[in-house]
Amino acid sequence: MTTTNYDTFCDSLSERIPESRVFRDELHCLTYGTDASFYRLIPKVVVKVVDEAEVVNVLRLARQNNISVTFRAAGTSLSGQSVTDSVLVVLEGDSWRKFTIHEAGQRITLQPGIIGAQANKYLAPLGRKIGPDPASIATAKIGGIAANNASGMCCGTAHNSYRTLAGMRVVFADGMVLDTRDEKSREYFAQSHGELLQGLSELAKKVQSDKALSEKIRHKFRLKNTTGYSLNALVDYEQPIDILEHLMIGSEGTLGFISEITYNTVPDYANKATALVLFPNIEDACNAVAALKSEPVDAVELMDRAGLRSVQDKPGMPERLKTLDNEAAALLIDVRGGSADALTARIVEVQQCLSGQNLLMPAEFSTDPAEYTRLWNIRKGLFPAVGAVREKGTTVIIEDVAFPIESLARGTRELQALFEKYHYNEAIIFGHALEGNLHFVFTQDFSTQAEVDRYAGFMHDVAELVAVKYGGSLKAEHGTGRNMAPFVEMEWGKDAYQLMWSLKHLFDPENLLNPGVILNEDADIHLKNLKPMPAANDLVDRCIECGFCEPICPSRHLTLTPRQRIVAVREQARLLADGQDEAAKTWAKSLDYDAIDTCAVDGLCATRCPVEINTGELMRELRTDRHGDLSAKIASGVQKNMAPITAATRMGLKSANLAYKALGESGLSKVSRGMSKVSAGHIPTWHPYMPRGADKATAAVTGSSHSNSVAASNGKVVYFPACVTRSMGSSVNDSESRDLKTVMASLLDKAGFEAIIPDKVDKLCCGMPFASKGYPEAAEQSSKQLEMMLWEASEQGKYPVLCDTSPCTLRMIEQFEKPLKLLETAGFIEQYLLPHLSITPKPEPMALHITCSARKMGLDNTLRHLTKLCAESVFEPEEEGCCGFAGDKGFSVPELNAASLSRLKQQIPENCATGVSNSRTCEIGLSLHSGRQYRSIAYLVDECSV
Repeated sequence: MTTTNYDTFCDSLSERIPESRVFRDELHCLTYGTDASFYRLIPKVVVKVVDEAEVVNVLRLARQNNISVTFRAAGTSLSGQSVTDSVLVVLEGDSWRKFTIHEAGQRITLQPGIIGAQANKYLAPLGRKIGPDPASIATAKIGGIAANNASGMCCGTAHNSYRTLAGMRVVFADGMVLDTRDEKSREYFAQSHGELLQGLSELAKKVQSDKALSEKIRHKFRLKNTTGYSLNALVDYEQPIDILEHLMIGSEGTLGFISEITYNTVPDYANKATALVLFPNIEDACNAVAALKSEPVDAVELMDRAGLRSVQDKPGMPERLKTLDNEAAALLIDVRGGSADALTARIVEVQQCLSGQNLLMPAEFSTDPAEYTRLWNIRKGLFPAVGAVREKGTTVIIEDVAFPIESLARGTRELQALFEKYHYNEAIIFGHALEGNLHFVFTQDFSTQAEVDRYAGFMHDVAELVAVKYGGSLKAEHGTGRNMAPFVEMEWGKDAYQLMWSLKHLFDPENLLNPGVILNEDADIHLKNLKPMPAANDLVDRCIECGFCEPICPSRHLTLTPRQRIVAVREQARLLADGQDEAAKTWAKSLDYDAIDTCAVDGLCATRCPVEINTGELMRELRTDRHGDLSAKIASGVQKNMAPITAATRMGLKSANLAYKALGESGLSKVSRGMSKVSAGHIPTWHPYMPRGADKATAAVTGSSHSNSVAASNGKVVYFPACVTRSMGSSVNDSESRDLKTVMASLLDKAGFEAIIPDKVDKLCCGMPFASKGYPEAAEQSSKQLEMMLWEASEQGKYPVLCDTSPCTLRMIEQFEKPLKLLETAGFIEQYLLPHLSITPKPEPMALHITCSARKMGLDNTLRHLTKLCAESVFEPEEEGCCGFAGDKGFSVPELNAASLSRLKQQIPENCATGVSNSRTCEIGLSLHSGRQYRSIAYLVDECSV
């Protein structure tokens, strides 16, 4: 298409969609255009859509201008089905989130922007779940799950989207909308698109009259199969609407856009057990799989010796893995039941089956949650294990095939032989064995023609082995995409292949919907548009661009995600490597706000990343690179003068409180907005949830009603009030006027503990503010100074150390070298104070926010436990990520906090008036964007205890 086409398209689009959701610049087109595959196409235009009407407008305008359109949900696609060099339509993150549960959970209607795991959370209280369970379910969105017919470990072929579909809404290439669940919509569509429906009926009759083709289709879909279109719709159904909606499943956005889908749900059994069963060789393991096919098992995961070897040295892995010989293999078997007795009965059946197999040792099932998790971590660690050790500049490729179960052992052996032939010595095999579905993972360098040729030869031989020799599926569950498009005819044969083209022409006669995906006449398309993976920084070079980090990133709806930040940094590295220095400088400037300034550096991305990358560390490093010597000297000066700066902050907040009393809320807000504008954001805009100034911390806890001897009856603790606690009191509109230090004093007093506050505490800081801004030297100086003072105050670790702010506590844990016992508020209350307190819960519901640092310290359940002790009902919002306040970014970049918490207010029940957390700055943002007063968990425990 010419540039003029896109200009005309965008001009017309601007009348319907705000410019803030239409991107044509290089940075956003590259970063939004990148998915989890090893292909790269850069879109000309990226459009974020918020509803079905906008999709209709985009498609109609695209058709008028003869421009192709590709849809993107979460971008976890592995086969190149969600990349384009034309128009990319992205689901805007805060939209497409509506759902309806029907018939006590028997069915659920979902918009395509809902993450699969979130749908299961909605259903969990009813003991139900959606059928598909891909490994990416915590990231993949419903739109992508349905459009790719994603399955997973427990899903098999019985519970995938095709089999559990109960209806959908579809937007077609011409902008027409069909709701297959609505009779009037079906009737209207039959009038407007009768030719399409008639064509489907004729194709179905043709297929059903061809016994050989019908049987081939049935055979192919007894296996897991996502190669090509869902031709089984033409043999399973007779009504054209039924055929149409089932063809949409697995169509990868090439036939239409699924704007809503209703699933029949499946049971979600709470009682479960697992066993790692070891075999002498792959043949014995596969024989056991065949025997288990008719047993009451929910998942059977096959792992070859290379896979087991890749994880055997990881923490928490069973020692026996190291003793296996080179031929060994394993099955991870999962059994579930509706009750404990039902589970036990099923385990007995499975063990009886296994007793007749050739095992290295008897199968032992465990129902212990910790052991269950430990064993499944073996399977979950296989893919990242390869990604973590690959050479810089290489790509991790995960392929996905299915053999007929009777050929699984032979197919696996021959795959291993191909690894050896093409020198993929690091390759591993694992998979969903009950369906004959194998994943194999290897690393590939695409930087030279010789390496591309090696890959081409390997993939050709794999296709011959799987599709021709054994009649299997070249894509069992990852979708055809561009990756397998050249091999669809090889797998299916000429007749079925031409049938697929007929379907494409019926639905999309102008070939505007995701052209080149599934069906592609270029026999070498799988070798083109390969993604460059240049070495950029040791902190992120292991990134495989899977996107698993994105749902938990606070800037995901504002600027970039961790994956996108890494993509952008890699592009800068590519430009430099190509000698394009000026282009690299220009590119670097484009990263300042979108990548660097709006990163919360909370590190939660590492908790979702398969290879544990903390993108925030890279952003901190880039901040350091931007600073000059003068900035570093200023930071060092601030570090050495924390006491007067803390005092000045207290004074400033107290002055603001006086101004509030004098000017009122609207008056002070107006004045502060002007000051913020003049100061370029350095002076924050005032709002009624801003804190009062705290009272100055002293070397003794105030507020105790007991003598020191009584107060210390149950022990002593070194109490370090963090900088924010020493500066910031409760909100100016809060009925609770006490600052956190006073509340902690009350709790310690009630529980009979004496607090030791270090001398000159106002001088001390953990270094977090300096570290997050990219001043590592000042941060280290602060940390070492604090460690020395706490070591002395605790009498060389004799007493525990309490810090009342969770991010500061985490930094201390990560940075300190001396053996200090460090606890934040919730952990200290639960471990030390709770045994000495009597709790009476409040009848009012309570909202709970678990901070990033609390999650990273494993305190999720601690905070839940304390809150549930003190409130009869507790509400946790859906989002599990960072609130985006990020220290002081809630003041300096308030839009980050606003974007992260954009859905908070609508999620909290109306009768829930207050909330708790364990970081003062986070509580400011949470209060502002929820309209509820958030306080430290200490306030709630103090209110409910005697």
